[in-house]
Amino acid sequence: MAPTKENSADDWSDDEKPGPDYAKRRPISRLTILRAIAEMRLWWNEGVIADLDHVATIERVRGESLLTSRYIFMIAMSAGIAILGLLLSSPAVVIGAMLLSPLMSPIIGTGFSLATGDADWLRRCGKALIAGSLFAILFCAVIVFLSPLQTVTEEIAARTRPNLFDLLVALFSALAGSYAVIRGREGTIVGVAIATALMPPIAVVGFGLATFNWPVFAGALGLFVTNLVTIGLTAAVMARLYGFQSDLSHRQSRLQSLGIAMVFVVLAIPLAFSLRTIAWEANGQRIVNQEVASAFTDRARVEQPIVNWDSEPLTVSASVFTPDFNSNADTEVAKRLEERLGRSVVVNIDQFQVGTDPGAAEQAALAQARAREAAEASERQIAVLAQSLALIAGVERKDVLLDRENQRAQAIAQPLEGLDLSGYRELERRLEQTTPGWTVELRPPLVPLPTVNIGEDGLDTNNAGRVALLGWAARRTGVRIALTGSQNALTAVTQALGDSARYFDTQVSGEGNSVTAVWSTAPAS
Repeated sequence: MAPTKENSADDWSDDEKPGPDYAKRRPISRLTILRAIAEMRLWWNEGVIADLDHVATIERVRGESLLTSRYIFMIAMSAGIAILGLLLSSPAVVIGAMLLSPLMSPIIGTGFSLATGDADWLRRCGKALIAGSLFAILFCAVIVFLSPLQTVTEEIAARTRPNLFDLLVALFSALAGSYAVIRGREGTIVGVAIATALMPPIAVVGFGLATFNWPVFAGALGLFVTNLVTIGLTAAVMARLYGFQSDLSHRQSRLQSLGIAMVFVVLAIPLAFSLRTIAWEANGQRIVNQEVASAFTDRARVEQPIVNWDSEPLTVSASVFTPDFNSNADTEVAKRLEERLGRSVVVNIDQFQVGTDPGAAEQAALAQARAREAAEASERQIAVLAQSLALIAGVERKDVLLDRENQRAQAIAQPLEGLDLSGYRELERRLEQTTPGWTVELRPPLVPLPTVNIGEDGLDTNNAGRVALLGWAARRTGVRIALTGSQNALTAVTQALGDSARYFDTQVSGEGNSVTAVWSTAPAS
């Protein structure tokens, strides 16, 4: 028992007398805890908050968070850079869009307006956020709609599955960003902008809208809303913590704090489920790898199995290089996977027999990987060729005909103002040079044909080029061309045309040295 006035320390017996550490072991009273909290609040108010210029900070944040022409311009630039980087799957270009981050200012402003209870400022920040976000989405959608590149790249796919970690990233980044704004260290905002990445998700929203890809649209929108709400509410909490005064009553302030906490909980629940799904798939991939490898000997080499988690039943495909075939591998692996994953599984394993020499499986796997890489590179080159041909022809990608067997690409060009026949031929020639081994055939529109002049020494270089251009036009279009001129001039031109002369009709007229060419209505045979 503790000593009291009635029972002093001198009354303790030798066995009961407390040791020298008795004072250290005494329980901390509630008064001690309250006194420590009061001292910490005093230190925070006088040592941290007192030197802040709250008025200047509010004015600075307010000036940067409103809807202005500069803000819209920076939205357009950031959105344009972001969507191009996403379409090209270029992380460096995407980071360039993150650095601009014009949406960060009105989001921070929203947080400060919540903390100070300034309804007018909150309304204006909300207007800037809505206008900027909608403009960015529509601007990106227009770029994607006009672009020949509309495939879901790795950079786009990476922003379609928000999870709890994204919420934590936004939370920590918002804490750093708000601190930087409050303490006047805006240079930190650059790092925060890269971490939270506000513009790339909203650019992916525009991509999903333009391509009518609603899973991509919804996933990216979820990530953007997560970042936006987390940054805004965290900024409000930080502003309140640093003493930015509010006109709200004590009860209203408590309700606001409760509302902010509830929003975080509401955001965290679906994101936690998403994280759980991603974690389950990662663990499932590990299990699939183990079970496929266990069906073969140690000398076998297993390529990374591909799992379609969205299918029912779940499908697994893999390639194995092994010296010994296992005819029951598909059934065995499927049965074990069903037991461990708790789902119906269909397994398809392609087995390639290799020698028994050490390293034979690895060599075969390496050879197949190189062949696959070469095939993928060739396919990418063909895709670029088709997209480029569609672009210069002024048509959609589906209107380009690809003949892979004969390595030929064809398209019918739309009329382009100011472009003559030689321009279309030059476009075809340049594009053909970018894809060796492929023949590019660009059918030009029926634009005016050049006139050929025959000199005393026959066709000079310039006019010989015009004759070759006429032959090219007749072969590409399949429309006959009528030539009119003197007998000698026509003879010179038809001789220069060679085998292409069969596409032409001739009509003798006059004695001059010029040959005019016009399109006939009859198609060439």
